[in-house]
Amino acid sequence: MPKGQPETVPRDGLTTRQRRNRPLLAVHTGTGKGKSTAAFGLALRAWNQGWPIGVFQFVKSAKWRVGEERALRVLGDSGEGGSVAWHKMGEGWSWVQRDLADSEEAAREGWAQVRRDLDAERYRLYVLDEFTYPLHWGWIDTDEVVATLRERPGAQHVVITGRNAPAALIDAADLVTEMGKVKHPMDAGQKGQRGIEW
Repeated sequence: MPKGQPETVPRDGLTTRQRRNRPLLAVHTGTGKGKSTAAFGLALRAWNQGWPIGVFQFVKSAKWRVGEERALRVLGDSGEGGSVAWHKMGEGWSWVQRDLADSEEAAREGWAQVRRDLDAERYRLYVLDEFTYPLHWGWIDTDEVVATLRERPGAQHVVITGRNAPAALIDAADLVTEMGKVKHPMDAGQKGQRGIEW
């Protein structure tokens, strides 16, 4: 892709501008660190464009305080850039499934809220953080999610993060990035630290 130019241009009847402005579904998956971080970086770009942003955190505890939440809330309240709404739908920590019965119901309600917001075209960017886990665990039907996202109205971009993204979601996505772990401090027994993990 030299100088940001696509290698091929489809014969789909769209103008360059129409194709460029098409809403995207992005998936950040894999075992490496950085999936949510990359999605929140995208949210910063969206905020700078003045877009309303909806962040929906699935599975992570409502007590968990991440630095990106504070930064995006402050930016959203600044009167510059776009607005930011932050929703937490979980009681447990991410990729290791534990006793998360309450989180299952919260995740289902969270997805129901995302569907309502998509129908209302409430946000221009949706960050569905850790959303692959409720799909992987069978709490939420992947086929329904894919159909809803394919049929979403307007120019609403969606980014989904988490390990074990279902194949149907990957197939439906316009952009898929797999974060691979080469090395991590935890491999040497070091726990997460402020400013790096949160």
